[in-house]
Order: sequence, then C-alpha cells, then structure tokens
Amino acid sequence: MSANNETIYLKIDQNILVCDRNVTLGDIASITSSNEAMVRQLKQKKIYSFRDDVSGKTPKIQRVVFSILKIVELIHEDYPNAEINNEGEEDFIIEYEKNPSQNKALEFLKTAVLCILVFVGGAFTIMSFNNDIGITELFGKFYYQVMQEESSGFTELEISYCIGISIGILVFFNHFGKKKFTPDPTPVQVQMRKYEQDADTTFIENSGRGGQEEDVG
Repeated sequence: MSANNETIYLKIDQNILVCDRNVTLGDIASITSSNEAMVRQLKQKKIYSFRDDVSGKTPKIQRVVFSILKIVELIHEDYPNAEINNEGEEDFIIEYEKNPSQNKALEFLKTAVLCILVFVGGAFTIMSFNNDIGITELFGKFYYQVMQEESSGFTELEISYCIGISIGILVFFNHFGKKKFTPDPTPVQVQMRKYEQDADTTFIENSGRGGQEEDVG
C-alpha cells in the first residue's frame, strides 16, 4: 500500500504553547500511522511562522487560531490520497512565547504576593461572615447555657472553631504545601482549568467571527 493511501490519526489539544516561531506539525499534534516514515516526515512539516510586527519587534506572546481543516489541507499537499482521522479539537490555539521566563526569584516573588493577597482576602471574608452571623454572641450564649457562666471570649468553643476552620480549608482544597491528600484535582485546579477552557473558547470564537482564523481558503 502506498503512503498516499495510508490512514493518519491526529490529536491536537485546544491550546498549545510553542517556543519556536517556526511551528511544525510535530510541535502541536500527536500523530500516528502504520507508515512510520510518513509520520516522521509529517512531524517535520512546517505549518506556520510567527512574524515580527510592523515595528520590527516580536511581541513576547503571540496567538493564532487554527482550524483542523487547514491542517488537513497542508497534509494533503504531500499526501493527497491519505485518509485523516481527527481525534482532537476542531479549532485550536497555537501560542508562541518568546524566551519563557526562567527567573526563579521573580516567580517566587509573584507567588509570595499572590499568597499574601489570597490570605488577606480569605481572612477578611471569614471575619465578615463571622460578623454577619454574630458568632461571638452566639458562642457566648451557647457557652452560658452549657457552663452556666459568662464566656471570656476565649474558650473551648472559639479554639475548636478556629481549628475546625483550618482543617476544613485543608480538606476542601486537598492541598498542604507541595503535598496533596488525594490524587484528585484540587478545587483551585478545577476552576483554573474551567477558566482556561472558557478563555480559549472565547478567543477561538472571536477569531472566527473576525476572520482571523487560519482556515481553508
């Protein structure tokens, strides 16, 4: 059987990050076929080049939206009779980042600032919630009913409540430092993934409506 009659299987994710402005099919797609020589050739096939802007400078991050039909068209330039099965996305984003940051000190600083913001925001939210429901008065009344004496404001109830909140946060977020309690993704990871998918879908739709998608002619 000639290479032209082979079946090619492609799988491309919705968002692919590349660090070389000259993008090959192997950079963005998982490719398989019974013809290994054809697969090797296709992986080296150039499909796109990110260019400098009008000022002659290349932005640090550039994005382009591709249709799978454009990939099929490019493959058929070399193998016009090949059958192509797409197992991935129909539309996807290629994101080019020039010289990804390797500055560990800067990354650590960003992480530290983010942790401080999250800590302060979380603490403010908890205090606002406690103030809204009158937790101090509630604990005081409950303590008096059980112990028959006035609460000092720093009793077993307050201590247990603080410990319980801390344990509850750790269990809910399934994370402490670099350690995860279970192999399940954390709620933060789930929400970040949903945000990335929504952002990618919106970018793809906007590019399609604006006629900026790399598609068949």
